[in-house]
Amino acid sequence: MNALSDLIIEFYEKLSSWEQSVVEGSGITLPQMHTIEILGVNSMIKMKDLASKMGVTTGTLTVMIDNLEKKGLVQRIQNPADRRSYVIQLTEKGTEHYQRHSDFHLKLTRECTANFSEAEIRTFDTLLREFIRHI
Repeated sequence: MNALSDLIIEFYEKLSSWEQSVVEGSGITLPQMHTIEILGVNSMIKMKDLASKMGVTTGTLTVMIDNLEKKGLVQRIQNPADRRSYVIQLTEKGTEHYQRHSDFHLKLTRECTANFSEAEIRTFDTLLREFIRHI
């Protein structure tokens, strides 16, 4: 079990290092990029729901959204379902950042699984989903 724990730590460290290298020079921090990723998948999301997905408080998220808004990457718009609240969505510039980052993730996945058979990919997918479910 210690060997598996060491492998998980090594995987996390390598993935974190790779992600950091991807955002370097972009003017966006890694937490900001993670916010953009969530918004890319969940357009027009309420602050409360976004904070929940990120595991942060709405206060922490407000600062993050303020900074992303100043960079022209996100915008707050009046919630069409409830005019008393706002939803967050990516701007065109934010969508471009999201797409580029998503493409990097897809490329990494393809490179890392290039030597896997279809059966190994299915097994890896199943095991990874189970692993994530327990985190």
